[in-house]
Formats: sequence, structure tokens, C-alpha cells
Amino acid sequence: MTATNRALTILVPFISLFALIRPYELSARRFPQRSGHAARVQTGLDVLEAERFAPLRGKHIGLITNHTGVDAEGRSNVDLLAHASGLKLVALFSPEHGLAGRANENVTTSKEPTTGLPIYSLYGDTRRPTEEMLQGIDALVFDIQDAGVRFYTYTATMGYCMEEAAKHKISFFVLDRPNPMGGEIVEGPMLDPDKTSFVAYYPLPVRYGLTIGELAQFFNAENHIGADLHVIPIRNWHRNYFFESTGMKWIPPSPALRTTKGSVLYPGIEILQNSGVSVGRGTQAPFEVFGAPWMDGDQVAAALDERHLPGLRFASKSFIPIGGPHSGERCGGVSILVTDRFAARSMRLGLEIAEILQELYPKQFDTDKLVGLVGNSDTVQQIKDGVPPGKIVASWSEALSAFDQVRRRYFLYK
Repeated sequence: MTATNRALTILVPFISLFALIRPYELSARRFPQRSGHAARVQTGLDVLEAERFAPLRGKHIGLITNHTGVDAEGRSNVDLLAHASGLKLVALFSPEHGLAGRANENVTTSKEPTTGLPIYSLYGDTRRPTEEMLQGIDALVFDIQDAGVRFYTYTATMGYCMEEAAKHKISFFVLDRPNPMGGEIVEGPMLDPDKTSFVAYYPLPVRYGLTIGELAQFFNAENHIGADLHVIPIRNWHRNYFFESTGMKWIPPSPALRTTKGSVLYPGIEILQNSGVSVGRGTQAPFEVFGAPWMDGDQVAAALDERHLPGLRFASKSFIPIGGPHSGERCGGVSILVTDRFAARSMRLGLEIAEILQELYPKQFDTDKLVGLVGNSDTVQQIKDGVPPGKIVASWSEALSAFDQVRRRYFLYK
């Protein structure tokens, strides 16, 4: 036996064992960038159009949507449904940030200027449609681009609307859209059962690896909603597609989530905000920078680079945020470069940053407040106790493995 063969004989069992102990982190296979010959991803709205809206014929529709609800030609779902034959669009419902996706405060109910239809805000006096709002509606249609993150509120809006649909015996349709971070990687701690809220609708990991349509199926069954649910699936999408592989135009789903790279970093960077850190709101690249007036960007960037986190690089960068903590103040900060989105793990990054800031700035960085979005008390306590981030990530393994087995029941795509 050659030396090479002996080495392979020794390594193979260890490689196999490694694959077994990380079932929750599916192989993030490198998928070639799309070429002009690849089939463009079609959203649920595109598919519904191709079917001439047949599943909705004869129905009175309430449309839950915002500015992201457009087809491949950039046409609004509001216009398409308002002019479709054989159905009647009765009302519109908007999530956080409103129908135009620009508001950063509570939104009031208004009228859509072109159609004259009411736009009922689900981020104002109420977070769910009332009986009065649902009058004359026999089908609710949900068509919103999501971020693939547990604490992004559009998922809670969908869950609440599904609950009301079930209660009032109204059919619920989800026009599916891609998860911007793909459907393979599951990351972060599971939500503690006692911490459900508008930013945590149901116990999930922070990064759950499902499309919004798959998540609707998950909620309907696992949360025992029992809605008459219909998902109009995407075409030509694969689980290892990040948004860049879809051929679709990126429309920021909320004011701060401006870039696709920012969407990859968002889960792990956003958790820092409650602890007194700016995540770059109002800058050109939110979630690609973080900082505070009390932070030494050179020191923090150097500390992060020393950890050799896969797919990520760091550089010192000062900035002035507009919105969020330290708005209008010059912040010492760090710029994050994503060199490999398949390898980058944003929740691990968030833990590393939290550990560094807790050590360097214990009076300014409030570790306890991480729990608001992390949603897991044990994880926050481990950070406070100085447990290395790698060990914290390992502590999630069993729960994530169990979740992964459950979520697979609701896969619509390979």
C-alpha cells in the first residue's frame, strides 16, 4: 500500500464521522453562476400569471403584499390581480414598512391611489387582520419577498394571517419566492419556547433554510394552524441557489436590507444592535459594517482577522449611521467583506464579534440584550461566561439536527 493510499484509509472514517455529526449544516454545494443558457427562476406570481390566475378564479381576494410583489417584467401584483378576469381584488394588506416598503415606523390604514382599494396596515393598530377587514374575502393571497431569518417580521405577519384565515374559513395562498440565502444551510440557536413574539413567531433557528412557501407549510402543520393552505411553487429554483443565482432583480425587502451581501450577513450582525452597536443603518451598505463611537475599528478588525473565519475578511472603517443606535455620530467600525457566501456563517460571526466587544468594552456592550433577537437564553449566558464561540455553535448541534429532520417534510424543491 502506498503512502497516499494509507493516508486515505486513515482519513475516510474521520471524514464520514464529520459528515454524520453535522447533519444540520447541509453541504453548501458550489453551484455555477448562472449563464445566459440557464433557466431563469420564476416566482409563484410568475407561475400564477402563466396559469392565467386559474387557482383564484371565482374568488374575492385580499392581497397581503408590499413593493417586492412584482413579476419578472416588474409589474405589480396589485395591478395584475386588479385587472385579472374571473376574480375580484377586494382589499390590500401591508406588513412592516408599508406597501411601498419605505416606512420605519407604524403605518396607518390608507387607500391605494390607482385602484381605490383599502390598504389595511398590519403594522399599526393591529398586527393581524380583523373580522371587519376580512369582510367579503374568501381567499387571502400572500406575496412578499422574505429574508430567510427568524426575526424578520414578514414571517410573523404571514403566520398571524394564516391563523385568521383558518378561524374565518378563508383559503390562504402563498405565492412562493426564493430564500435569498438558499435552502441548504441551517444556523443559529433554536428559539426558546417562552420567547415567541412578533420577531419570533415560532421556535426556529435564526437561519432556517426554507422558502416562504415551505415555511407556510411548516407553520400550518407544526403550529397546528389548520388553514386551507395552497402554495404556488417557484420554478427552476434549487436549494443551493443564493439570490445571485436566480437571475432575478434584487429589490430590497426593507429599507435597510439594501444588498444581497448584506442579506447574507444580516442574521449575525442584526443581533448586535440591541446591545448598543450600530449595524450601519442609513449607510450605503447596512449589515456590511458595524461600529460605535466607543469602538476602535483597527483593534476589532485585527481581532476578527486573527480568527480566520471562513468566507469573511475584515477592515477598519469609520462611518456615520442614519438611524438606529448612534445615529448621526461618527463610529469607529469594521467593514465586512464576504469572499465566499457558501462558507460564511453569519451567526458564528455574530458570536465572535460579541465575544470581542464584551472583552474589550464591557461597560459599553450590553451582552444581556442580545437575547432579544438571539432568542435563546443559554446561548447568551454562554457568551457572558466566556465560552468559545466554536463550543457555543457545537452546543446547537443536537437541536438543529432535530429541526433539520422536521423541516425536510415540507421541502418543495431539491
